[in-house]
Amino acid sequence: MRVMAQMGMVMNLDKCIGCHTCSVTCKQAWTNRAGTEYVWFNNVETRPGQGYPRRYEDQEQWRGGWALNGRGRLKLRTGSRLKRLLTIFSSPVQPKLEDYYEPWTYDYQTLIDAPLGDDFPVARPKSLITGEDTKITWSANWDDDLGGASELGHLDPIVEKVRRESEDAIRFQFEQTFMFYLPRICEHCLNPSCVASCPSGAIYKREEDGIVLVDQDRCRGWRQCITGCPYKKIYFNHKTGKAEKCTLCYPRLEVGIPTVCSETCVGRLRYLGLFLYDADRVTEAASTPDEKDLYEAQLDLMLDPDDPEVIAVAREQGIADDWMDAARRSPVYALAKKYRVALPLHPEYRTMPMVWYIPPLSPIVDLLRDQGHDAESAGTLFGAIEALRIPVEYLAELFTAGDTDLVTGVLRKLAAMRAYLRDITLDRERDESIAAAVGTTGSMLYELYRLLAIAKYEERYVIPTAHYEQAHELEELGCSLDFDGGPYEVAGSGPFGEASGRPAPVAVETFLALRDRQTSGGTAGDETLRGRVNLLNWDGNGTPAGLFPDRDAGGGAASGGAGPGPAAGPGDSPPDDRGGGAR
Repeated sequence: MRVMAQMGMVMNLDKCIGCHTCSVTCKQAWTNRAGTEYVWFNNVETRPGQGYPRRYEDQEQWRGGWALNGRGRLKLRTGSRLKRLLTIFSSPVQPKLEDYYEPWTYDYQTLIDAPLGDDFPVARPKSLITGEDTKITWSANWDDDLGGASELGHLDPIVEKVRRESEDAIRFQFEQTFMFYLPRICEHCLNPSCVASCPSGAIYKREEDGIVLVDQDRCRGWRQCITGCPYKKIYFNHKTGKAEKCTLCYPRLEVGIPTVCSETCVGRLRYLGLFLYDADRVTEAASTPDEKDLYEAQLDLMLDPDDPEVIAVAREQGIADDWMDAARRSPVYALAKKYRVALPLHPEYRTMPMVWYIPPLSPIVDLLRDQGHDAESAGTLFGAIEALRIPVEYLAELFTAGDTDLVTGVLRKLAAMRAYLRDITLDRERDESIAAAVGTTGSMLYELYRLLAIAKYEERYVIPTAHYEQAHELEELGCSLDFDGGPYEVAGSGPFGEASGRPAPVAVETFLALRDRQTSGGTAGDETLRGRVNLLNWDGNGTPAGLFPDRDAGGGAASGGAGPGPAAGPGDSPPDDRGGGAR
């Protein structure tokens, strides 16, 4: 047994309202740079829908993840090493820009500078890739709130599969429409196919917490990782020529702070915690012959942090006691294995994903209430699960490789929790038969309710901090301040022009921003923030030039202006960001 720690996340889909706050804050923190205009480490998809990039779940086309060969061993869907080597310069199965979208902005300068005339000036959309006029046809959240629509619903790969298996399983008449939101980030898998796909060995899994990262120094931009990832959560930065992906906000986790997407989530639907798993059995679990058994195989990998044998082995292998304590208090472990209500996304890809989801139950509750039924009654809820507006078959294709019994079991447990707690709320006698009907106890249902409904901040986020004695090991690779050119030079240029050299590491960029902020006599970031908004190094001291349109010299704000101009003083509050841009 080789005990290792893995940071994981659980999302409660019943609470997601599709506000995209997580996507926007992640975008501002991590991908607001040139070359990452189309990159969304976090995105929220409407289901049913095509997803982002479009139809990423169609592995018959994209060849992502793992499959079993004739001898029952794991192999990449993209083929052997020789086959991947032959396609290294031109991969025929990588998403194109149109499968994502061509990012754009608008020609706001025309609105500001256009002379007085009879016609109102138009701010044409401009491509952020070419700078030319473009036509907007698609975006990362283009089919928001269109779940179940007859125009787009049939394009969902899961809908196609379910309809092939049973033509009557999903219909798209108005009265049977269904919709829910699915937030997605990198899965930080136990068996990541992106790591195995990289010819340069640039992608690695951190030993201390299992976070999957890209070493920017070693990345050569082959883009095989994009093909290998079945979730398509690795992106190519066309400016630096490097691959980038969600980092699970590891600089924040190392000091005990939740990820940006978790911290800013309006619905408080995200949970962060620690798993302990047996690293020696990952390949065996991922090689489980029957896809429907992969969920149980993945659960078996998770070790009980209260098991004396696990504790002894963990101590021998250097896992600190405070990390063991965090594993015992982990809400992610509790929801996934103790209560068994969280499910992995597409376990059939055999990557052993570490971002789990609690399937939505609320649509049926709303439907029953609208029809005049007692929506929280155990008998009513249990009887209606089979007739969910969100078909169980659809949820099963997302989370259990098609095993509808597993999904039904989770939904019944969630329904039992609602019914059991309703009696407590109304000061009625507790009905233990409700808990028994789903194979649990009333006290466990109450614990589940506390975790899902009224958990405190420190209960939702149980994050062990990094140890100072390991600080050197946790440094960002290649990000010391003595890199080539010194800390006072911005890297990125090389013998072949701009962006041909090594890009400036994030730590150096932050260092330079802090130096400017602390030594500048004027507004912080007057030049460094021109043309971009970076909430990591803008302290709100005034408004940097270029952040908002200037006021006209003749008096009055320019058309489309928002907030004060650059003359705002240090004591002024930062204006609201009402600027436009790619949706």
